[in-house]
Amino acid sequence: MYQIDFKKPIHVHFIGIGGISMSGLAEILLKEGFQISGSDAKSSDIVDNLMEMGAIVNIGQCAENISDDIDLVVYTAAVHADNPEYATCVEKNIPMLTRAQLLGQIMNNYKYSVAVAGTHGKTTTTSMLSQIFLEADVDPTISVGGILDSIGGNIRVGQSEYFVTEACEYTNSYHSFFPYISIILNVDADHLDFFSGIEEIIESFHTFATNLPDDGTLVVNGDMDCLSTVTRDLTCNILTFGLKDSNHYYPTNIEADEKGHMNYTLMVDGVASEQVHLNIGGTHNVTNSLAVIAVADLLGIDREYALAGLACFGGAHRRFELKGTLGNVTVVDDYAHHPTEIKATLTTATNTPHNELWVVFQPHTYTRTKALFEEFADALKGFDHIILVDIYAAREPDTGLIHAKDLANRIKELGSDARYFTSFEAVENYLLKNCKKNDLLITMGAGDVYLIGEELLGK
Repeated sequence: MYQIDFKKPIHVHFIGIGGISMSGLAEILLKEGFQISGSDAKSSDIVDNLMEMGAIVNIGQCAENISDDIDLVVYTAAVHADNPEYATCVEKNIPMLTRAQLLGQIMNNYKYSVAVAGTHGKTTTTSMLSQIFLEADVDPTISVGGILDSIGGNIRVGQSEYFVTEACEYTNSYHSFFPYISIILNVDADHLDFFSGIEEIIESFHTFATNLPDDGTLVVNGDMDCLSTVTRDLTCNILTFGLKDSNHYYPTNIEADEKGHMNYTLMVDGVASEQVHLNIGGTHNVTNSLAVIAVADLLGIDREYALAGLACFGGAHRRFELKGTLGNVTVVDDYAHHPTEIKATLTTATNTPHNELWVVFQPHTYTRTKALFEEFADALKGFDHIILVDIYAAREPDTGLIHAKDLANRIKELGSDARYFTSFEAVENYLLKNCKKNDLLITMGAGDVYLIGEELLGK
Protein backbone atom coordinates (compact mmCIF):
# COMPACT_ATOMS: atom_id res chain seq x y z
CA MET A 1 0.00 0.00 0.00
CA TYR A 2 1.21 3.50 -0.84
CA GLN A 3 2.32 5.40 2.27
CA ILE A 4 1.98 9.18 2.43
CA ASP A 5 4.81 11.21 3.95
CA PHE A 6 2.86 14.05 5.52
CA LYS A 7 6.05 16.09 5.79
CA LYS A 8 6.32 16.08 1.99
CA PRO A 9 3.04 17.35 0.48
CA ILE A 10 2.14 15.97 -2.95
CA HIS A 11 -0.62 16.32 -5.54
CA VAL A 12 -3.63 14.19 -4.53
CA HIS A 13 -6.69 13.73 -6.75
CA PHE A 14 -10.07 12.67 -5.29
CA ILE A 15 -12.57 10.80 -7.47
CA GLY A 16 -15.91 11.85 -5.94
CA ILE A 17 -14.53 14.77 -3.96
CA GLY A 18 -17.98 16.20 -3.18
CA GLY A 19 -18.97 13.46 -0.74
CA ILE A 20 -19.25 14.39 2.94
CA SER A 21 -16.29 12.22 3.95
CA MET A 22 -14.10 12.70 0.87
CA SER A 23 -14.45 16.47 1.06
CA GLY A 24 -13.38 16.41 4.69
CA LEU A 25 -10.22 14.46 3.93
CA ALA A 26 -9.45 16.79 1.03
CA GLU A 27 -9.81 19.75 3.39
CA ILE A 28 -7.41 18.19 5.91
CA LEU A 29 -4.78 17.71 3.21
CA LEU A 30 -5.33 21.22 1.83
CA LYS A 31 -4.60 22.65 5.25
CA GLU A 32 -1.48 20.49 5.45
CA GLY A 33 -0.15 22.09 2.26
CA PHE A 34 -1.08 19.38 -0.26
CA GLN A 35 -2.10 20.23 -3.83
CA ILE A 36 -5.66 18.95 -4.23
CA SER A 37 -7.73 18.26 -7.31
CA GLY A 38 -10.85 16.21 -7.79
CA SER A 39 -14.03 15.50 -9.66
CA ASP A 40 -17.67 15.01 -8.84
CA ALA A 41 -20.91 14.31 -10.66
CA LYS A 42 -22.43 17.67 -9.77
CA SER A 43 -21.64 21.00 -8.20
CA SER A 44 -22.57 21.68 -4.57
CA ASP A 45 -21.85 23.98 -1.66
CA ILE A 46 -19.22 21.48 -0.51
CA VAL A 47 -17.47 21.60 -3.89
CA ASP A 48 -17.65 25.40 -3.95
CA ASN A 49 -16.09 25.56 -0.49
CA LEU A 50 -13.18 23.32 -1.52
CA MET A 51 -12.56 25.44 -4.60
CA GLU A 52 -12.48 28.58 -2.46
CA MET A 53 -9.80 26.86 -0.35
CA GLY A 54 -7.67 26.20 -3.43
CA ALA A 55 -8.77 22.81 -4.76
CA ILE A 56 -9.26 22.34 -8.50
CA VAL A 57 -12.54 20.49 -9.05
CA ASN A 58 -14.00 19.28 -12.33
CA ILE A 59 -17.72 18.58 -12.63
CA GLY A 60 -18.09 15.29 -14.44
CA GLN A 61 -15.64 12.40 -14.48
CA CYS A 62 -13.47 11.70 -17.51
CA ALA A 63 -10.01 10.44 -18.36
CA GLU A 64 -8.78 13.95 -19.15
CA ASN A 65 -9.09 14.90 -15.46
CA ILE A 66 -6.14 12.62 -14.63
CA SER A 67 -3.14 14.80 -15.40
CA ASP A 68 0.45 13.53 -15.40
CA ASP A 69 1.42 15.58 -12.33
CA ILE A 70 -0.94 13.65 -10.01
CA ASP A 71 1.04 11.66 -7.43
CA LEU A 72 -1.84 9.83 -5.69
CA VAL A 73 -5.52 9.16 -6.34
CA VAL A 74 -8.15 8.57 -3.64
CA TYR A 75 -11.51 6.97 -4.46
CA THR A 76 -14.67 5.79 -2.69
CA ALA A 77 -16.35 2.40 -2.58
CA ALA A 78 -18.84 3.67 -5.16
CA VAL A 79 -16.07 3.97 -7.78
CA HIS A 80 -15.40 0.82 -9.81
CA ALA A 81 -12.99 -0.32 -12.50
CA ASP A 82 -15.24 0.98 -15.29
CA ASN A 83 -14.95 4.56 -14.01
CA PRO A 84 -12.96 6.46 -16.67
CA GLU A 85 -10.74 8.19 -14.13
CA TYR A 86 -10.08 4.97 -12.23
CA ALA A 87 -9.24 3.15 -15.48
CA THR A 88 -6.87 5.94 -16.53
CA CYS A 89 -5.07 5.79 -13.17
CA VAL A 90 -4.55 2.05 -13.63
CA GLU A 91 -3.27 2.65 -17.15
CA LYS A 92 -0.85 5.33 -15.97
CA ASN A 93 0.18 3.26 -12.93
CA ILE A 94 -0.68 6.08 -10.52
CA PRO A 95 -0.76 4.96 -6.85
CA MET A 96 -4.29 4.69 -5.45
CA LEU A 97 -5.84 4.55 -1.98
CA THR A 98 -9.41 4.03 -0.88
CA ARG A 99 -11.03 6.73 1.20
CA ALA A 100 -10.72 4.51 4.28
CA GLN A 101 -7.04 3.79 3.67
CA LEU A 102 -6.31 7.52 3.47
CA LEU A 103 -8.30 8.20 6.63
CA GLY A 104 -6.38 5.43 8.38
CA GLN A 105 -3.06 7.00 7.40
CA ILE A 106 -4.21 10.43 8.57
CA MET A 107 -5.32 8.91 11.88
CA ASN A 108 -1.85 7.46 12.46
CA ASN A 109 -0.46 10.97 12.83
CA TYR A 110 -2.38 11.52 16.09
CA LYS A 111 -1.51 10.05 19.50
CA TYR A 112 -5.06 10.22 20.85
CA SER A 113 -7.14 8.98 17.94
CA VAL A 114 -10.71 7.86 18.58
CA ALA A 115 -12.80 5.88 16.08
CA VAL A 116 -16.57 5.71 16.62
CA ALA A 117 -18.17 2.57 15.17
CA GLY A 118 -21.59 0.96 15.36
CA THR A 119 -24.50 0.20 13.08
CA HIS A 120 -26.40 3.19 14.48
CA GLY A 121 -25.49 6.48 16.13
CA LYS A 122 -22.00 7.11 14.75
CA THR A 123 -22.57 10.69 13.62
CA THR A 124 -24.37 11.74 16.79
CA THR A 125 -21.78 10.15 19.08
CA THR A 126 -18.83 11.52 17.11
CA SER A 127 -20.46 14.94 17.32
CA MET A 128 -21.03 14.57 21.08
CA LEU A 129 -17.38 13.72 21.65
CA SER A 130 -16.30 16.54 19.37
CA GLN A 131 -18.34 18.98 21.44
CA ILE A 132 -16.62 17.77 24.61
CA PHE A 133 -13.18 18.19 23.02
CA LEU A 134 -14.13 21.72 21.99
CA GLU A 135 -15.39 22.55 25.48
CA ALA A 136 -12.11 21.26 26.93
CA ASP A 137 -10.17 23.39 24.39
CA VAL A 138 -7.88 20.54 23.34
CA ASP A 139 -7.82 21.79 19.72
CA PRO A 140 -8.94 18.50 18.09
CA THR A 141 -9.02 17.41 14.48
CA ILE A 142 -12.56 16.20 13.72
CA SER A 143 -14.03 14.21 10.84
CA VAL A 144 -17.77 13.64 11.17
CA GLY A 145 -20.28 12.22 8.71
CA GLY A 146 -22.68 15.13 9.01
CA ILE A 147 -22.77 18.87 9.49
CA LEU A 148 -21.86 19.99 13.02
CA ASP A 149 -22.81 23.60 13.71
CA SER A 150 -20.07 24.17 16.28
CA ILE A 151 -17.38 23.60 13.64
CA GLY A 152 -19.36 25.03 10.73
CA GLY A 153 -19.24 21.86 8.67
CA ASN A 154 -18.04 18.27 8.80
CA ILE A 155 -14.34 18.82 9.34
CA ARG A 156 -12.06 20.69 11.74
CA VAL A 157 -8.28 20.68 11.48
CA GLY A 158 -6.60 21.18 14.85
CA GLN A 159 -2.97 21.30 15.91
CA SER A 160 -3.05 18.88 18.84
CA GLU A 161 -2.70 15.10 19.27
CA TYR A 162 -6.50 14.62 19.45
CA PHE A 163 -8.39 13.16 16.51
CA VAL A 164 -11.96 11.82 16.36
CA THR A 165 -13.70 10.23 13.40
CA GLU A 166 -16.54 7.96 12.44
CA ALA A 167 -15.66 4.38 11.52
CA CYS A 168 -18.12 2.79 9.09
CA GLU A 169 -18.46 -0.97 8.74
CA TYR A 170 -19.70 -0.89 5.13
CA THR A 171 -17.24 -2.78 2.87
CA ASN A 172 -15.14 -3.28 6.03
CA SER A 173 -13.63 0.15 5.47
CA TYR A 174 -12.87 0.62 9.18
CA HIS A 175 -10.45 -2.31 9.06
CA SER A 176 -7.97 0.26 7.72
CA PHE A 177 -8.12 2.17 11.02
CA PHE A 178 -5.69 1.66 13.91
CA PRO A 179 -6.93 4.06 16.62
CA TYR A 180 -5.91 4.45 20.24
CA ILE A 181 -9.52 4.22 21.43
CA SER A 182 -12.45 2.61 19.63
CA ILE A 183 -16.14 2.90 20.46
CA ILE A 184 -18.59 0.19 19.39
CA LEU A 185 -22.11 1.50 19.97
CA ASN A 186 -24.12 -1.48 18.71
CA VAL A 187 -24.05 -4.27 16.15
CA ASP A 188 -27.12 -4.89 14.01
CA ALA A 189 -28.01 -6.45 10.65
CA ASP A 190 -27.49 -3.84 7.94
CA HIS A 191 -25.63 -3.33 4.64
CA LEU A 192 -26.86 -6.73 3.53
CA ASP A 193 -25.84 -5.91 -0.03
CA PHE A 194 -22.29 -6.47 1.25
CA PHE A 195 -22.54 -8.70 4.34
CA SER A 196 -24.03 -12.18 4.14
CA GLY A 197 -25.78 -11.78 7.50
CA ILE A 198 -25.43 -10.84 11.15
CA GLU A 199 -22.71 -13.42 11.86
CA GLU A 200 -20.39 -11.86 9.28
CA ILE A 201 -21.19 -8.39 10.62
CA ILE A 202 -20.28 -9.44 14.18
CA GLU A 203 -17.00 -10.88 12.92
CA SER A 204 -16.32 -7.63 11.08
CA PHE A 205 -16.67 -5.64 14.29
CA HIS A 206 -14.43 -8.14 16.08
CA THR A 207 -11.73 -7.60 13.44
CA PHE A 208 -12.09 -3.84 13.88
CA ALA A 209 -11.57 -4.25 17.64
CA THR A 210 -8.42 -6.30 17.14
CA ASN A 211 -6.76 -3.29 15.46
CA LEU A 212 -6.40 -1.61 18.86
CA PRO A 213 -2.93 -1.62 20.45
CA ASP A 214 -2.28 -3.41 23.74
CA ASP A 215 -2.34 -0.08 25.60
CA GLY A 216 -5.46 1.07 23.76
CA THR A 217 -9.06 0.73 24.93
CA LEU A 218 -12.27 -0.61 23.47
CA VAL A 219 -15.31 1.26 24.81
CA VAL A 220 -18.15 -1.09 23.99
CA ASN A 221 -21.88 -1.44 24.61
CA GLY A 222 -22.03 -4.11 27.29
CA ASP A 223 -25.74 -4.78 26.68
CA MET A 224 -25.12 -6.40 23.27
CA ASP A 225 -25.92 -10.09 22.92
CA CYS A 226 -22.78 -10.48 20.80
CA LEU A 227 -20.45 -8.82 23.34
CA SER A 228 -18.41 -11.96 24.07
CA THR A 229 -17.88 -12.65 20.35
CA VAL A 230 -16.86 -9.09 19.54
CA THR A 231 -14.43 -8.90 22.49
CA ARG A 232 -12.98 -12.42 22.44
CA ASP A 233 -9.19 -12.76 22.63
CA LEU A 234 -8.61 -9.00 22.72
CA THR A 235 -5.36 -7.83 24.32
CA CYS A 236 -6.44 -4.21 24.77
CA ASN A 237 -8.30 -2.70 27.73
CA ILE A 238 -12.11 -2.98 27.67
CA LEU A 239 -14.65 -0.58 29.20
CA THR A 240 -18.37 -1.25 28.94
CA PHE A 241 -21.33 1.13 28.91
CA GLY A 242 -25.06 0.58 28.65
CA LEU A 243 -28.37 0.65 30.46
CA LYS A 244 -27.68 -2.42 32.61
CA ASP A 245 -25.97 -2.01 35.99
CA SER A 246 -23.42 -4.69 35.05
CA ASN A 247 -21.58 -2.11 32.91
CA HIS A 248 -18.74 0.15 34.03
CA TYR A 249 -20.80 3.20 32.95
CA TYR A 250 -24.59 3.11 33.27
CA PRO A 251 -27.47 5.51 34.08
CA THR A 252 -30.11 5.63 36.78
CA ASN A 253 -33.11 7.93 37.26
CA ILE A 254 -33.57 8.49 33.52
CA GLU A 255 -36.16 11.19 32.83
CA ALA A 256 -37.32 13.27 29.89
CA ASP A 257 -38.04 16.94 30.56
CA GLU A 258 -40.93 18.94 29.10
CA LYS A 259 -39.04 19.30 25.80
CA GLY A 260 -38.28 15.59 25.61
CA HIS A 261 -34.60 16.11 26.49
CA MET A 262 -33.01 13.38 28.60
CA ASN A 263 -31.56 13.66 32.12
CA TYR A 264 -30.01 10.95 34.29
CA THR A 265 -27.66 10.14 37.15
CA LEU A 266 -24.28 8.87 35.96
CA MET A 267 -23.08 5.68 37.62
CA VAL A 268 -19.43 4.59 37.32
CA ASP A 269 -18.54 1.14 38.68
CA GLY A 270 -21.63 1.20 40.86
CA VAL A 271 -20.95 4.62 42.40
CA ALA A 272 -23.30 7.54 41.75
CA SER A 273 -21.61 10.50 40.09
CA GLU A 274 -22.92 13.69 38.51
CA GLN A 275 -26.29 14.52 37.00
CA VAL A 276 -26.13 14.51 33.21
CA HIS A 277 -28.38 16.85 31.24
CA LEU A 278 -28.74 16.27 27.50
CA ASN A 279 -30.03 18.82 25.03
CA ILE A 280 -31.54 16.06 22.89
CA GLY A 281 -34.08 13.29 23.37
CA GLY A 282 -34.08 9.51 23.20
CA THR A 283 -32.86 6.75 25.49
CA HIS A 284 -30.44 5.75 22.72
CA ASN A 285 -28.75 9.11 23.20
CA VAL A 286 -28.39 8.37 26.92
CA THR A 287 -26.39 5.32 25.85
CA ASN A 288 -24.37 7.35 23.32
CA SER A 289 -23.52 9.92 25.98
CA LEU A 290 -22.23 7.23 28.34
CA ALA A 291 -19.74 6.14 25.68
CA VAL A 292 -18.30 9.62 25.21
CA ILE A 293 -18.09 10.27 28.95
CA ALA A 294 -16.05 7.07 29.23
CA VAL A 295 -13.70 8.25 26.47
CA ALA A 296 -13.32 11.68 28.07
CA ASP A 297 -12.41 10.00 31.36
CA LEU A 298 -9.84 7.78 29.61
CA LEU A 299 -8.20 10.85 28.08
CA GLY A 300 -8.08 12.71 31.39
CA ILE A 301 -10.58 15.38 30.38
CA ASP A 302 -12.24 16.95 33.40
CA ARG A 303 -15.79 15.78 33.89
CA GLU A 304 -17.04 19.38 33.94
CA TYR A 305 -16.11 19.72 30.25
CA ALA A 306 -17.87 16.47 29.39
CA LEU A 307 -21.04 17.60 31.15
CA ALA A 308 -20.88 21.05 29.56
CA GLY A 309 -20.33 19.61 26.08
CA LEU A 310 -23.29 17.27 26.41
CA ALA A 311 -25.52 20.01 27.82
CA CYS A 312 -24.92 22.31 24.86
CA PHE A 313 -24.95 19.68 22.10
CA GLY A 314 -28.22 20.11 20.25
CA GLY A 315 -27.80 17.24 17.82
CA ALA A 316 -26.23 16.80 14.40
CA HIS A 317 -28.06 17.81 11.25
CA ARG A 318 -30.70 15.31 10.11
CA ARG A 319 -30.77 13.65 13.57
CA PHE A 320 -34.22 14.57 14.91
CA GLU A 321 -33.50 18.06 13.59
CA LEU A 322 -36.17 20.70 14.13
CA LYS A 323 -36.70 22.32 10.74
CA GLY A 324 -39.45 24.76 11.70
CA THR A 325 -43.18 25.10 12.10
CA LEU A 326 -45.89 25.16 9.46
CA GLY A 327 -48.79 26.95 11.08
CA ASN A 328 -49.06 24.97 14.30
CA VAL A 329 -47.42 21.82 12.88
CA THR A 330 -43.85 21.06 13.99
CA VAL A 331 -41.60 19.75 11.20
CA VAL A 332 -38.63 17.53 12.10
CA ASP A 333 -36.16 15.74 9.83
CA ASP A 334 -34.39 12.50 10.73
CA TYR A 335 -31.82 10.30 8.99
CA ALA A 336 -33.23 7.00 10.33
CA HIS A 337 -33.14 4.36 7.60
CA HIS A 338 -33.04 1.10 9.59
CA PRO A 339 -35.85 -0.38 11.74
CA THR A 340 -33.82 -0.02 14.93
CA GLU A 341 -33.24 3.65 14.17
CA ILE A 342 -36.91 4.20 13.33
CA LYS A 343 -37.93 2.77 16.71
CA ALA A 344 -35.44 5.04 18.46
CA THR A 345 -36.81 8.07 16.61
CA LEU A 346 -40.37 7.02 17.46
CA THR A 347 -39.42 6.88 21.15
CA THR A 348 -37.91 10.36 20.95
CA ALA A 349 -41.00 11.67 19.14
CA THR A 350 -43.31 10.10 21.71
CA ASN A 351 -41.56 12.09 24.44
CA THR A 352 -41.87 15.30 22.41
CA PRO A 353 -45.10 17.29 22.92
CA HIS A 354 -47.49 16.63 20.04
CA ASN A 355 -51.06 15.83 19.06
CA GLU A 356 -50.80 13.28 16.25
CA LEU A 357 -47.55 11.86 14.90
CA TRP A 358 -46.90 11.83 11.14
CA VAL A 359 -43.96 10.26 9.31
CA VAL A 360 -43.01 10.49 5.65
CA PHE A 361 -40.60 7.60 5.14
CA GLN A 362 -38.33 7.07 2.15
CA PRO A 363 -36.84 3.56 2.21
CA HIS A 364 -33.11 3.49 1.40
CA THR A 365 -31.87 0.81 -1.04
CA TYR A 366 -33.84 -2.13 -2.40
CA THR A 367 -31.60 -4.65 -0.62
CA ARG A 368 -32.22 -3.21 2.84
CA THR A 369 -35.96 -2.78 2.24
CA LYS A 370 -36.42 -6.37 1.06
CA ALA A 371 -34.16 -7.97 3.70
CA LEU A 372 -35.79 -6.10 6.61
CA PHE A 373 -39.31 -5.78 5.20
CA GLU A 374 -41.23 -7.10 8.22
CA GLU A 375 -38.99 -5.20 10.64
CA PHE A 376 -39.68 -1.94 8.77
CA ALA A 377 -43.43 -2.56 8.88
CA ASP A 378 -43.31 -3.32 12.60
CA ALA A 379 -41.24 -0.20 13.36
CA LEU A 380 -43.34 2.19 11.29
CA LYS A 381 -46.76 1.00 12.47
CA GLY A 382 -46.27 2.89 15.75
CA PHE A 383 -46.79 6.28 14.08
CA ASP A 384 -50.31 7.65 13.81
CA HIS A 385 -50.00 8.32 10.07
CA ILE A 386 -47.39 6.76 7.77
CA ILE A 387 -46.66 8.00 4.26
CA LEU A 388 -44.34 6.03 1.95
CA VAL A 389 -42.51 7.44 -1.07
CA ASP A 390 -40.43 5.58 -3.64
CA ILE A 391 -37.32 3.70 -2.50
CA TYR A 392 -34.14 5.75 -2.76
CA ALA A 393 -31.91 3.56 -4.91
CA ALA A 394 -28.55 5.05 -3.85
CA ARG A 395 -25.93 2.67 -5.25
CA GLU A 396 -28.34 -0.07 -6.39
CA PRO A 397 -30.33 -0.92 -9.54
CA ASP A 398 -34.07 -1.53 -9.25
CA THR A 399 -34.52 -5.29 -8.97
CA GLY A 400 -38.28 -5.12 -9.41
CA LEU A 401 -38.66 -7.41 -6.39
CA ILE A 402 -39.68 -4.77 -3.84
CA HIS A 403 -41.62 -1.49 -3.93
CA ALA A 404 -42.52 1.15 -1.36
CA LYS A 405 -46.23 0.51 -1.94
CA ASP A 406 -45.65 -3.08 -0.76
CA LEU A 407 -44.48 -1.71 2.57
CA ALA A 408 -47.45 0.66 2.78
CA ASN A 409 -49.84 -2.23 2.16
CA ARG A 410 -48.17 -4.36 4.82
CA ILE A 411 -48.41 -1.59 7.42
CA LYS A 412 -52.12 -1.23 6.61
CA GLU A 413 -52.53 -4.96 7.16
CA LEU A 414 -51.07 -4.42 10.64
CA GLY A 415 -53.84 -1.93 11.37
CA SER A 416 -52.12 1.43 10.92
CA ASP A 417 -52.93 4.36 8.65
CA ALA A 418 -50.43 4.03 5.82
CA ARG A 419 -50.48 5.17 2.22
CA TYR A 420 -48.08 5.44 -0.73
CA PHE A 421 -47.61 8.46 -3.01
CA THR A 422 -45.82 8.56 -6.33
CA SER A 423 -44.41 12.08 -5.98
CA PHE A 424 -43.16 14.51 -3.35
CA GLU A 425 -45.66 17.10 -4.63
CA ALA A 426 -48.57 14.75 -3.96
CA VAL A 427 -47.26 14.16 -0.42
CA GLU A 428 -46.97 17.88 0.22
CA ASN A 429 -50.51 18.56 -0.95
CA TYR A 430 -51.89 15.76 1.23
CA LEU A 431 -50.04 16.98 4.31
CA LEU A 432 -51.20 20.56 3.81
CA LYS A 433 -54.80 19.34 3.78
CA ASN A 434 -54.61 16.84 6.62
CA CYS A 435 -52.04 17.87 9.25
CA LYS A 436 -53.74 19.61 12.18
CA LYS A 437 -52.84 21.89 15.06
CA ASN A 438 -49.98 20.65 17.27
CA ASP A 439 -49.23 17.65 15.06
CA LEU A 440 -45.60 16.52 14.73
CA LEU A 441 -44.41 15.74 11.19
CA ILE A 442 -41.17 13.81 10.62
CA THR A 443 -39.51 13.39 7.23
CA MET A 444 -37.37 10.28 7.56
CA GLY A 445 -34.74 8.48 5.51
CA ALA A 446 -31.18 8.69 4.22
CA GLY A 447 -32.11 9.98 0.77
CA ASP A 448 -33.65 13.30 -0.27
CA VAL A 449 -36.96 13.05 1.62
CA TYR A 450 -35.94 16.08 3.69
CA LEU A 451 -36.85 18.19 0.65
CA ILE A 452 -40.53 17.62 1.41
CA GLY A 453 -40.27 19.38 4.76
CA GLU A 454 -38.17 22.17 3.33
CA GLU A 455 -40.68 22.69 0.50
CA LEU A 456 -43.57 22.79 2.95
CA LEU A 457 -41.83 25.32 5.17
CA GLY A 458 -41.13 27.47 2.14
CA LYS A 459 -44.82 27.66 1.22
